[in-house]
Amino acid sequence: MLDPWSYSETGDYSHLMDEFGIEVFDPDILPHSETQPRLFRERIVFGQRGFEHISRRIARSEPFAIMSGLMPSGRMHLGHKMVIDQILYLQGFGARVFVGIADLESYATRNMPLDKAREIAIGSYVRNYLALGIGKEGLEIYFQSRRKEVKDLALLLGKKVNLSTMRAIYGFNDQTNMGHMNAPLLQAGDILHPQIKLGPIPVVVPVGVDQDPHMRLCRDLASSFRTYNGTETSDGRIGVFVKVDEDVSGHLERAKVSLEAEGFLDFKMIPSYKALYVMGASRSDLVTIDEALARVEAEKGGYGFLPPASTYHRFIKGLTGEKMSSSKPETAIFLDDLPDDAASKLMKAITGGRETAEQQRKEGGRPDICSVFDTMMFHTVKEEKEIQRIRSECLSGERLCGQCKREAAEHMRELLTDLKSRRDETEHLLNLYISEE
Repeated sequence: MLDPWSYSETGDYSHLMDEFGIEVFDPDILPHSETQPRLFRERIVFGQRGFEHISRRIARSEPFAIMSGLMPSGRMHLGHKMVIDQILYLQGFGARVFVGIADLESYATRNMPLDKAREIAIGSYVRNYLALGIGKEGLEIYFQSRRKEVKDLALLLGKKVNLSTMRAIYGFNDQTNMGHMNAPLLQAGDILHPQIKLGPIPVVVPVGVDQDPHMRLCRDLASSFRTYNGTETSDGRIGVFVKVDEDVSGHLERAKVSLEAEGFLDFKMIPSYKALYVMGASRSDLVTIDEALARVEAEKGGYGFLPPASTYHRFIKGLTGEKMSSSKPETAIFLDDLPDDAASKLMKAITGGRETAEQQRKEGGRPDICSVFDTMMFHTVKEEKEIQRIRSECLSGERLCGQCKREAAEHMRELLTDLKSRRDETEHLLNLYISEE
């Protein structure tokens, strides 16, 4: 079971993909491979759900949205920056960006007062978000406690899920408070509410794999509010099925008209089965079909929620070898650390080195389990040839850990010094992007 509030394992991602049905993320589906962040090129972003909706929109220069959120219970660290790096790249394709500040969830699950959550969110997260560059047209940052659509949706969505399902997904028990149990519904409200504001539109949520329970629940809830289900049947046909009992023929006819507008011309309608078969269509057409059907539902007063997409990234190793975490300051480099303090932390970090320098020269180091190499790989060394050279020298034993630590420390000084300067330069933008509704 994945626990979104206390997950710490950082190891076998392949097992998690098999266990929970996460699909491989292929960076080749994105354009401009030469300008992709290393997060994509090096498969640090390793998995996805439903990203075909997003890649189709990017290829066609059509609108989509990005939903992200932050839990204001601790300071922003390098692991959180990985999400912003993904947002920055996808934002370049014209996406609207929504950032939800989960102050209600923080109160329910971490006992964080709302006023303190606001202070942390703005001081340690939003300031860094803007300094990192996401302050562009289409950005909207809001608080859960202030956004009516999110809270209303959480209540409506709760009608479609029962306690046994919540227990199965999250491991809730008789001691779990109701505020905590409501937190996943608030997250689902966050994720789906851009489609209340913008109409049916693909939304992608970049997260760590520990957040997948929220994505699975939210995708199921989105589907439960749909009138139509487009799917590939057991005999290989593409069928559209009506999920209600009223006006079945009318629903099927409206689906047919909407799909004709997308270029599908051959259909077999069987009202007694609540079915419309799209003859000649294939699995690759399901994205087009689903978006067309969602628009029909919205035009007729329904929600037409498209299932949200998600991407999953590997966790950066903490300085002690475990997952980097705000709740364990010894594991993390925070974005508001003083540059010299961050450099000092790196000089003390656990590496993938051998017991002795002689052994390392003979057997080579282990960059894949090294927290110092992770900081360079994920965040500070931009040139591909440079990171490959560092990796090769480590594996061969030519490079010792002291050299890597010194270089990583200097890189980190530069990153945090530059970030501090940009925080000062973008301070005036705070009120421009933070919505109080």
